[in-house]
This record gives sequence, C-alpha cells and structure tokens, in this order.
Amino acid sequence: MKAKHLKVDADRALYESILAEINGSLPMDKKKADQYFLLKALFYCSIAVLSYVLIFVITNPFLFMLNFILFGIIAVLLCFNFAHDFSHHSIFKRPFWNNLFFEFIYTLVGAHPEAWKKRHIHSHHFAPNVENFDTDLSITGLIRVLPSSDFKWYHKYQHLYATFAYMSYSLYWVFLKDFIVLHKFAPRQLKQRLRYYSTFIILKTFYIFYLLILPLHFSNQPVWIVLTAFIAMHLFQSLYTLYTFFITHHVHDSNYPKASEKGSINTSWFMNQIKSSNDFYPFSNVANFIFGGVNCHIAHHLFPHINHYHYPRLNKILYEKLLENNIVPSQTSYAGGIISHLKLLKERGQPN
Repeated sequence: MKAKHLKVDADRALYESILAEINGSLPMDKKKADQYFLLKALFYCSIAVLSYVLIFVITNPFLFMLNFILFGIIAVLLCFNFAHDFSHHSIFKRPFWNNLFFEFIYTLVGAHPEAWKKRHIHSHHFAPNVENFDTDLSITGLIRVLPSSDFKWYHKYQHLYATFAYMSYSLYWVFLKDFIVLHKFAPRQLKQRLRYYSTFIILKTFYIFYLLILPLHFSNQPVWIVLTAFIAMHLFQSLYTLYTFFITHHVHDSNYPKASEKGSINTSWFMNQIKSSNDFYPFSNVANFIFGGVNCHIAHHLFPHINHYHYPRLNKILYEKLLENNIVPSQTSYAGGIISHLKLLKERGQPN
C-alpha cells in the first residue's frame, strides 16, 4: 500500500514561495561549501584516525576504554556530518562518489548502508511519524511514542528505563536488526540481489575485523578489556545516536499524522515535514559543525537536496516565512529536547 498526502494548494504554494526565495536570495557558493566540507573532513578524519591508532598504542586499560568510546562517538559524528548528506547526494555532483563515501562511513559504525538508505529516503523522509509508513517508528515495543500504538503495563515506567534501553540499540542494529530486515530491502533482479548480499557480507566482515579482531590481536590489552571497551563504545554510541534522533522527531509537541486503510495521510506533505520535526540551535554555525545539520531537521526534511553547510542561513529565510504564515516551528535546546522527549514518554506511558 502506497501512502498519499493530502493535496493542500495553500501549503504547496507556500513551499514553492519559500524555495523560490531560497534560490533567489541564498548564495549557493559551491566553492565555499567544498572548502567547508574539506576542512571539516580533515578535522573529523584526523581525530578518527588518531583515535583508531591509539587503540593499538595505549597501555593503560582505563584510557584504552575511553579512547575506544571516543572513536565510536567520532564514527557517529562522521555519519551525522557526512554520510547523511551523502545519502541524499547533496555534496558531490556524481552519485557514485556520494554512494561510495556514504557506504564507507556507515561501514565504520557497522550498519548496513544500503538497507538504511532505502528506509531513510523512501519511508522516513516521505512520511515521518506516520504509523505503518515511517519505518523509523519500528524500533522496539519497549518504547511507546505513537498515541495509537498498543499500551502495555510497563510503558508506565518507560520514561524511567528509556535511557538504559537506548544504550543497547547500536548492538541490536549491527548484530540483529540488519539481518532481520536484510531480505525486505533486497533488490528483485538477480544480479543486483547478488551484489546486495555480497556487499552486506563484506561490509559486516570488515567491521568485525577492523574494530574487534584487530584490537583483540594487536592492542596492548587482554581480551576482556577489549571486549569491555567494545561494548562500552556501543553503549555510549547508542545513547548519543538515539537521543539525537529522538529529539528531532519525538518531543512533547511532535505531531503524528494518521493514514487511512487506503494510505491517505490526513495532512499535506509540507505540513507533515514541519509538524513532525524538531530543531535545536537552527541558526548556530557551531551546532551545525557538530551535528552536521541534523539539528536543522525541518530544513533538512523540506530541502534534503541542499547540504547542511547552508542551513543556518537558510533557516533565517525559512523561519521568517513560516512565522509570517502563523506556522511556529518546533525548537528546543539539546538538553531541552531530551527533557521534552522524556516528557512525551511519560505522557505516552498512560493508556489513552
């Protein structure tokens, strides 16, 4: 069943007017954008390479674990700052280079890039927060964010145990979820299907080899320290990833549009993107440098073809136009977003 949004002429006209103003008044200086991404790549990649090398150099067990955790966080930041834009082909002109670097970076965190990309672009971006159409809603039955989902007795305590539950997510994603959804996103044609499964095996093998087998054999640490560091990395990596994701779509005032049995969504595509997304520090260049535009989530959902270098200036146009039309974008701080998310969980922890 294919989803369809409502056709609202006023929303379509507003979207086109905002896009026209962005194209007309926002200088899309490709040279400056390229310089920005080059310098940013040098910064993040230097830290990543240094951290990885230190895995085989550090002798102190405590510092070894801290460094392992640091490497995991940097790998996630590479996803936020580069892979996200690569997945939308918004950095390089040629899709080949976007796909190549996107797949490499996602391999660093152990995720299957092709399956994630299909879920992200064709499901999440098309119908965010819409039950049965946004696959990002299918994370775990332990957490209830949808007002229409089944209520279980333990949801009453979800705002208390959510933080601990979130810490297991990247381990689940890397070693279970990717295998569970593998067949679902496989191409139909035999040649493409063989490439799809072969790539999956190669990339998963590479992840285990470079981040587990090599440290087990060549670091200066006993096996139990390496395994503990690997698990600790995933705990912190998971917590940071999920909280950053959840505050972009699941805060107290987030909207959850409904779809009929025939797939008709009860809002326009334009309003769905705005009302189901939350920004944090949308005008900050520093936040943009750290989070790679994930903090400018409304702009990203409306204009995924524009890379995040332009978002702080783009948001000035976007916010002004939305407020002129009495549309108030959802905005929090990072800590405020976490608090708002937990507030949502507490509210959803009660039966409707």
